[in-house]
Amino acid sequence: MFPKYDVIVVGAGHAGCEAAVAAANMGSKVMLATMNMQTIAQMSCNPAMGGVAKGQIVREIDALGGYSGIITDRTAIQFRMLNKSKGPAMWSPRAQSDRMLFARLWRNMLEVHENIDFWQEMVTSLIVKDGVCKGIKTGIGLEIEAEAVVLTNGTFLNGLIHIGEKQFGGGRAGERAATGITEQLVELGFESGRMKTGTPPRIDGRSLNWDAMELQPGDESPGKFSYTNTPEITDQIPCHVSYTNPAVHEVLQTGFDRSPMFNGRIRGLGPRYCPSIEDKINRFADRDRHQLFVEPEGRDTCEIYVNGFSSSLPEDVQFKALQLVPGFENMKMFRPGYAIEYDFFPPTQLQANLETKQVKHLFFAGQINGTTGYEEAGSQGLMAGINAHLAIKEQDPFILKRSEAYIGVLIDDLINKGTKEPYRMFTSRAEYRILLRQDNADLRLTPLAQKIGMHHMDDRMARVTEKVDASAAIEKVFRKVSVSPEQVNPYLESVGSAPINQKVKFASVLMRPKMELTQLVPLIPDLELALAGLDHESVGLAEINMRYEGYMKKEQEMVDKMNRLEEVRLNDNFDFHALQSLSSEAREKLTEIKPRTIGQASRISGVSPSDISVLLVHVGR
Repeated sequence: MFPKYDVIVVGAGHAGCEAAVAAANMGSKVMLATMNMQTIAQMSCNPAMGGVAKGQIVREIDALGGYSGIITDRTAIQFRMLNKSKGPAMWSPRAQSDRMLFARLWRNMLEVHENIDFWQEMVTSLIVKDGVCKGIKTGIGLEIEAEAVVLTNGTFLNGLIHIGEKQFGGGRAGERAATGITEQLVELGFESGRMKTGTPPRIDGRSLNWDAMELQPGDESPGKFSYTNTPEITDQIPCHVSYTNPAVHEVLQTGFDRSPMFNGRIRGLGPRYCPSIEDKINRFADRDRHQLFVEPEGRDTCEIYVNGFSSSLPEDVQFKALQLVPGFENMKMFRPGYAIEYDFFPPTQLQANLETKQVKHLFFAGQINGTTGYEEAGSQGLMAGINAHLAIKEQDPFILKRSEAYIGVLIDDLINKGTKEPYRMFTSRAEYRILLRQDNADLRLTPLAQKIGMHHMDDRMARVTEKVDASAAIEKVFRKVSVSPEQVNPYLESVGSAPINQKVKFASVLMRPKMELTQLVPLIPDLELALAGLDHESVGLAEINMRYEGYMKKEQEMVDKMNRLEEVRLNDNFDFHALQSLSSEAREKLTEIKPRTIGQASRISGVSPSDISVLLVHVGR
């Protein structure tokens, strides 16, 4: 009935879709198995992509040939660049998407790919022979063979939904949980755990008083995620902001005795950085209000997502409390918020290519690894799909360093440190964030994607070359053009910067604090003429390169120093217990993780600098 596939991807959420596309674009014949073809790439939670550090990940996915950025651009209803008041290392793009259109376009892009087939059914177990994954078994007893399998089960593995005192099996509202895989993996020697996440109520936008809320429009000059020629967003739809108040909190507290979070029915660990509303008012009892972002689900629907009001309280409590929020007095609810518990597998059981240590040619990506967020899931799916293809072709794995991408930071953190709570990416997790900006992901990663054989990268590489050349030419102009006191002093004085007394190079003025390139260029005719017609990304790249040149050089020196440790390899069968001069904790952790290099060993929690010195001495360094 079925041919033998190169790669089978189980699950069609953000991780699964990117995994299928990545393996297919590498040249593998792929099957995407899902329990429901109607929910491929569904935005189960908020209708948005990107955000702080997450926006950088979406741009990295795009630079590597993934589809998340393209689909976000083509379905966006609003775009904002976050953290613009800070330095460019912190700038993070975020877009509201049309949720239904997002899923439909993802499915369309998968269906037109000649290397991707589909099967709709629950996968209940894996075919494992002699420690190698050989395919999947389905609920009706079918066996489908493959050279490699990528598991991207999201919240479906033994999923349990909680609303107040009610609980029922499910992987998402209205969808059943997946069973069988966890039990088999545990039998094979895997360690599993439980995590929880939640989602807020969905509201009828026709019942809201928008005038009682703060307007939050998109950027006047909206950007985009993809480095390809995706359309620029027009006709943006605004979001709104409202706030809870003491009366809201009082009503919420009346449901605490029926809350599964407080009465012990939920045992899974929840996301610290995206707590439920009941958790917020319990942990931050001194605060009399919390911000709520009121976000439209799309252009052609009245459904509204109340970002900041995730809850597993009884539905009547959620309803009464929300009616006390300004603008929600007459609101109608489509469905209540809920919490969901699900199985995950501590990611220290993975190698750096996301292949499991226990079973060869079996890869994990997304929430099964203890992460949270569409962006984190999509990036893991991309890397797992690429590496599944490379593994069956017996080629070297594709592993991104912490100095090369936020994706590298994410995977390195997971496999070396594990996670006790749903892992979310932040800019603070990256040591080299001046190098890992959202504007230069294509320069960093597109050449690597082309090198490993990702299809359709020639056009992208041509754009990278153009961008690099244009940026260098612009820098040359900045350093060459001179400005006179009469041209710039009025502006300098208006922003509190010391005036100049003689002609100076434009670059020296630009390097000052508070300088705005967009304000300076119109004051200097020679410069305005030189920059006419050049794309704003190349101009922005040149500006950042000049402003932060010293900082970037320092970070690169740190990278070079760390890379020297990455070059010191450790034998796969290294006996850490034989080195008595290592601390007992280091011996235990190093034996568990089995680092491939000294650099990797240095990032394992519990391994001290003195332990690294011992290892370096032992390997003759």
